[in-house]
Amino acid sequence: MMMTKESLRIVYMGTPDFAVESLRALIEGGYNVVAVVTMPDKPMGRHGSVLQPSPVKQYALEQGLKILQPANLKAPDFIEELRSLQADLQIVVAFRMLPEAVWKMPPLGTFNAHASLLPKYRGAAPINWAVINGDTETGITTFFLKHEIDTGDIIQQVRIPIEDTDNVEIVHDKLMMLSGKLVTETVDNIIAGTVKSVPQDEIKDCDLTPAPKIFRDTCRINWHQPTKKVYDFIRGLSPYPAAWTTLNGKSVKIYETEKVENSAHTQEPGTIRTDGKTKLEIATADGFLNVKSLQMEGKKRMPISDLLRGFKLEENNFFV
Repeated sequence: MMMTKESLRIVYMGTPDFAVESLRALIEGGYNVVAVVTMPDKPMGRHGSVLQPSPVKQYALEQGLKILQPANLKAPDFIEELRSLQADLQIVVAFRMLPEAVWKMPPLGTFNAHASLLPKYRGAAPINWAVINGDTETGITTFFLKHEIDTGDIIQQVRIPIEDTDNVEIVHDKLMMLSGKLVTETVDNIIAGTVKSVPQDEIKDCDLTPAPKIFRDTCRINWHQPTKKVYDFIRGLSPYPAAWTTLNGKSVKIYETEKVENSAHTQEPGTIRTDGKTKLEIATADGFLNVKSLQMEGKKRMPISDLLRGFKLEENNFFV
């Protein structure tokens, strides 16, 4: 019998907002999603007494889909339940690393949608690193899973530009929409039998820049770097988890800046230049960045004009 999108049994795996769009594209496209696998609910609130379902679970509940939330992906009862679903294909978007017993299970394999142009930016934070490194394009890659993370044979790729003013949230949202489209196209090509996957080590001029997980220490601003590098670093972490620096020993998150043209100087990087009203410029290695919004420790995020109305910054202060 010829396989169709209505007969192909799909198990979908994902957790955050990014993964909701691809699931929505499958459901609204009429594909046969027999179950969704997502993370267990997260304890929230002061005493962890409130359980917060993942965005993927929330959407799956609205659609009346079967939901599995294993704490351990190798647990025999989970493996058995997954096997009983008799999936032809599994799709992974922003989920955990899968054990071989899981990704090898369906006859048509398991494919992942990754937010980079693989093999560049294998790892947990591909969107952040593409912006931090000042890249002018990125994209989505679908690939078949194998042992090593993000190394499987590439099925399809689609590219988008990164504008100089884009922060990581803007790029994330563009890629999220693109992911939904590419996931359904990939399923269509698997059904049609037209997939010709390419091993990553066969890609010419292969860029292996990694995209490791981002920690708090990763996010500290180094004002001793050139203006463009600091500017890209800040937008590559905005709005989350946010680049930070310190002022008078207190943490300050910086969300948005603009490059000040022709601003060469001989001052110590981190030095403040302000009119006390609407302008807060910070020296880098070779120029100045004008801060447009930030968050002082213990305060809310605010535009710089609001901060300067209630907070006096001395010109001899500097960020470190």
